[in-house]
Amino acid sequence: MRAFAIIFMLLVMSNWATGQKKGRWEDLSSLNAWRNFKSDSIKPQWQPDGKGFMLSAGGGGDIITKNQYDNFELQLEWKISPKGNSGIFFHVVENDALQYVWQSGPEMQILDNEGHPDGKIQTHRAGDNYDLHACSTETVKPVGQWNKVKLLVNRGKVEHWLNGVKVVEYQLGSPEWEERYKKSKFKDMPFYGKAGKGHIALQDHGNIVWFRNIRIRSL
Repeated sequence: MRAFAIIFMLLVMSNWATGQKKGRWEDLSSLNAWRNFKSDSIKPQWQPDGKGFMLSAGGGGDIITKNQYDNFELQLEWKISPKGNSGIFFHVVENDALQYVWQSGPEMQILDNEGHPDGKIQTHRAGDNYDLHACSTETVKPVGQWNKVKLLVNRGKVEHWLNGVKVVEYQLGSPEWEERYKKSKFKDMPFYGKAGKGHIALQDHGNIVWFRNIRIRSL
């Protein structure tokens, strides 16, 4: 009995030290779980809204989770304004050499495909792995409607799900990834997609965007 109690205490202490418990959902729908990139605070353009929050105007800056994650499942819903652009990033790191979240974190694109110029570029459309992988099929809803995201990252294998359909799949660090990376706009960014662990980030691209029902669990 005493041995069992010791083992239990060690497990509790381990979970407390990491701040994460595998399999248990963590709610990220409050701005209390976020801060601006390379800052301890968050700008007022990011505002609570219903079951989540919104970027009400440009100038709010990109925000990142206070916690970091390696293998995880992220679920959320997003809604974009007309001609709008934003993004969801993962494995974002902070250091003196980096000025932006997109210099380290791969992106699942958020876009008004019909109204934004990037909608004409394969790999720049909603759900894409930005500038590397295009969606296998288009499942994004019209501007102003909510879109459901599931982003899975597990031992380098990444899956983008949009509105219940897996639209992108790739393996970080694979020969195929490296080939696409070297042809992308990130080819001269040595930290891009390399961290293996980091923050989730949401982008301020100067457009109004909404997020709700945000949750994550470690795998």
